[in-house]
Amino acid sequence: MKKLSVFYNSNQSVKSNKSFSPSAGKPELVANLFKKNKKVEINSNWEPLSIDQMSVAHARFFVDGVMSCERTNGFGNKLPEVAASLPWTNGSFYNAARYAYLNKTVTMSPTSGFHHAEWSRGDGFCTFNGLMISAVLLQEEFNLSRIGIIDFDAHYGNGTDDIISVLGVDYIEHYTFGGMSNKFDTDYDSWIDELESNLKKQFHDCELLLYQAGADPHIEDPLGGFLTTEQMRMRDKIVFKVAKKLGIPIVWNLAGGYQDPIEKVLELHENTLLECIDTYF
Repeated sequence: MKKLSVFYNSNQSVKSNKSFSPSAGKPELVANLFKKNKKVEINSNWEPLSIDQMSVAHARFFVDGVMSCERTNGFGNKLPEVAASLPWTNGSFYNAARYAYLNKTVTMSPTSGFHHAEWSRGDGFCTFNGLMISAVLLQEEFNLSRIGIIDFDAHYGNGTDDIISVLGVDYIEHYTFGGMSNKFDTDYDSWIDELESNLKKQFHDCELLLYQAGADPHIEDPLGGFLTTEQMRMRDKIVFKVAKKLGIPIVWNLAGGYQDPIEKVLELHENTLLECIDTYF
């Protein structure tokens, strides 16, 4: 029986981080939840990223500073535990993306905290931008002509755009939900109705898709507040449907989600898992 590979290692999770965002400790919670599904397999047989690898999308002084705990991370602290987790969180996403590309399939990385990280600074609970690190490393290794980043976190992926600009890369197609104009006036039923067509147009020529399945767009999220549970499930269904129809490998991860208790966030992440499995397995 084919299974969804979830790239998780316990070194990704930090239990002691004090932050409004639960993302540092969420990998363990998500992995423990997902592995209960018979169509999920946990893949821990991979290596963390090196400082050199993480520096392909960031200024070296910034990476060195965070890793030595001399500069603040995206949570605004200098905890050694957070620094130690970063090669593993970014390594999870990179290795999942690489596996998806090589095997022409779908994979999952239980990671958050990427898209606000800019070339030379972290912000908004994001330290290093695993989306861009992975895109650059994979493009260099496989000479990919087009990589798509579908960012459905509730907030603008400013860090991703900043790194694209600084590096001057032309092979990344970036769609950030949080960057939509007049967001608060958007008819989200119409947005859902048009999503499949719009994604096909924008990403049809991509060789790999990186999908941030954010939980914070949920209508009850204190930092989001746009989509119902049903709309979010449809959003995920459409993304996976488009990727499968176009034959494009896809890796997805977590992003956002600030409802209390955290079980509400985990339920939204599990909904994404169920839509993925329904589409592919």
